[in-house]
Amino acid sequence: MAHIPAERCLDIIELLADGAVAMPLGEIATRLDLAKSGAHRLLATLVDLGWAEQDAETGFYRLSMRLAILGQRFFVATGIPDICQPLVDRLASQSREFVRLAVVDGSSLTWVAHAQGATGGLLYQPTLGSNTVPLHATATGKAWLATLATEQAAENVLRVGFGDSEKYGPNVIRSLDALLHEIEATRNRGYGIAVNEGEPGVSALAAAIRPPDGGAALGVVSVAGPSARMTESRIAEMAPLVMQAATELASFWPLRTRPSKFSSASNMIAA
Repeated sequence: MAHIPAERCLDIIELLADGAVAMPLGEIATRLDLAKSGAHRLLATLVDLGWAEQDAETGFYRLSMRLAILGQRFFVATGIPDICQPLVDRLASQSREFVRLAVVDGSSLTWVAHAQGATGGLLYQPTLGSNTVPLHATATGKAWLATLATEQAAENVLRVGFGDSEKYGPNVIRSLDALLHEIEATRNRGYGIAVNEGEPGVSALAAAIRPPDGGAALGVVSVAGPSARMTESRIAEMAPLVMQAATELASFWPLRTRPSKFSSASNMIAA
């Protein structure tokens, strides 16, 4: 069998995972700039290995549940459900708004946990979709970018671009200069703010989760709600709560490197 680049298989997995969609061979090949024959070989391999399925009627390809199951196993193993979720729940109760936790994933952020604290009136509940955080359009993204060197922050955003501004709120940042100005303001303020940016009618604030030793940020915790309720003064009032939650999360962050059962066994053998 000819060697199949692993990164191309991963490209297909990421494409099909975005929105849990099913796609025809031609669209997959076009979206990933692959020859149809090459895309077909990659898909056949993924099907053989149990990572993808082909619909018998339409011929479309979709991911199997294997990735979701593996992801859930990893999510549980990180300790986030046991350790982080109670703090997310508490902040939601204190703020009476929607709280989310995002973790650093290479050059991007991924939302991994949330809690709804609003119990009546206007209720903000984000639509389901990609868990990847739009860095330039959210308080979460700005809070993390502000912890990076300016050059690295700009590179991370430019790698994916500013996207279609029509899909965001009216105040969304549309240029690198405006983004760099906002990153500097976020550094000075100590937390990120987004008002009618990520979504119209929604405002948010976010604080980076930074380890006590001053290392790289581990993630971001945020509070979001309807702009009519999340006024400038209310955001300022909630900022200490969000920053305190970030500090607490950093103090016992579950994703820090810890010995695995394999390394423990190796240590026992070495002893």
